[in-house]
Amino acid sequence: MTFDLSIPSQLMQALTPDLALMGGAMVLMLVAAWRPDSDRHQRLVGYGSIGVLLVTLVLVLWFGARGLSSGSGVIAVDGFRFAADALFILAALGAVALGIEYNGREGIWSAESHVLVLFATSGMMIMAAARDLMIVFLGIEMMSIAVYVLAGMNRRSPRSAEAALKYFLLGAFSTGFLLYGIALVYGATGSTNLTTISDHIVQYQLGHQSMLLMGVGLLLVGFGFKVAAVPFHMWAPDVYEGAPTPITAYMAAAVKAAAFAAFLRVWRESFDLLDFAWLVPLWWIAAATMVYGNVVALAQRNVKRMLAYSSIVHSGYLLVAIAAGTNSGSAAFLFYLLAYTLATFGAFAVVCAMSRTGDRDLEISDYEGLWRVRPGLAIGMAVCMLALLGFPVFGGAGFWAKVYVLAAAEATPFRHLVPLTVLLVLASVISAGYYLQVVRVMFMKPRPDGAQDPAPMGTLTRVVLAVSVVLVLLVGLVPSRVVGWARDNQPAPPKSLGAPSATKAP
Repeated sequence: MTFDLSIPSQLMQALTPDLALMGGAMVLMLVAAWRPDSDRHQRLVGYGSIGVLLVTLVLVLWFGARGLSSGSGVIAVDGFRFAADALFILAALGAVALGIEYNGREGIWSAESHVLVLFATSGMMIMAAARDLMIVFLGIEMMSIAVYVLAGMNRRSPRSAEAALKYFLLGAFSTGFLLYGIALVYGATGSTNLTTISDHIVQYQLGHQSMLLMGVGLLLVGFGFKVAAVPFHMWAPDVYEGAPTPITAYMAAAVKAAAFAAFLRVWRESFDLLDFAWLVPLWWIAAATMVYGNVVALAQRNVKRMLAYSSIVHSGYLLVAIAAGTNSGSAAFLFYLLAYTLATFGAFAVVCAMSRTGDRDLEISDYEGLWRVRPGLAIGMAVCMLALLGFPVFGGAGFWAKVYVLAAAEATPFRHLVPLTVLLVLASVISAGYYLQVVRVMFMKPRPDGAQDPAPMGTLTRVVLAVSVVLVLLVGLVPSRVVGWARDNQPAPPKSLGAPSATKAP
């Protein structure tokens, strides 16, 4: 079935999963405001949020399985959109599940925290569907405003307030770059629709038009902030460390995935013809991100801060997949996002289980001898660390994610990507220094005398960890099926218009 998005009823039908999530979030917001804040009430709203997310996930999978498409319009109806939506919803489920127990322990009784995750996820779904730069901007603002509040949700923590303030200020700053870039692109091409922009670049020979190139550069800066790529990463470590741990996991996985999904669609559908202009800056950003993130992560002793720099490094890896500019690169991109999201939530589930009230016991030294007192936690954390490292077999999907990114980059006609693949391999070797350090202290160091044993894991935290670890290992056993699914879900132009990548600009 092909939707005609010029008909309002068909546009609404194409947005059914998004509207279901937004409608559920609005109802739960009223429920959250209905009673005074309490641990019981935040749990009730949390379970309701999980229910809304599961219903939305069913709708997304049903729409994705039907092979739907659309003509030209402001949103896309394709497999890439629904695959990305499924990833966002899985991350939101993990964040809410971890948050229910974490909030109760930390005294964060604002039930609105779970609803804000739903609103942020709805913004991400808009970003993945957007086929117009103004809709991209709308989705980013829906997501960002909710996450600004979530970062500062722990009102008792000065670090959380600092995280929210830094994120808000730098997020607003980056939004200015993005909006100015959109204005310049509109001024150069006369449109904000992605496929129309591509058509006008060809029709009016705008490949070397200075206003358009300036707009593309500002868009690159704006997206660079959102994905925390070097040198636009400065907000990430402090924000990730200060935000509540479930929200840190959500930001590291879902927020990054949404920004990358919008980035990939905009670049492939609008600016694929301008690869001569944006590939070189993207090359240097990816290289700097991989090198800087790894070097600084080696010096970290706080687990959350180490995972923050790890997240920056993985942005560099994902930029390599985008730079490939092929269907194989897009498939590797989706596969990598899946593996990274699963490993990230598994790792942060262990961080939630290990930390104490006030987010204490977050040093790597606090994990010494964990194997002797909580073997399940140690095994789960080890699998997630090895997956983020890209270790064969025991790293499961993480190993194949890097293999597919490397294969896509090497198969591209752009020969200058070959040095970037070499740098990716070297960066992965360097990352062993901090990922394996966590594994080493858990299994090879004795438990310090007088150290308190971690509290028993909550049921929901245990479920998040178990599901993440099992899926990481399971996807690692059948990677070809998953990457085949990813290859079938590509961002594509509307059927009424030609593919913009058919002809390259001179």
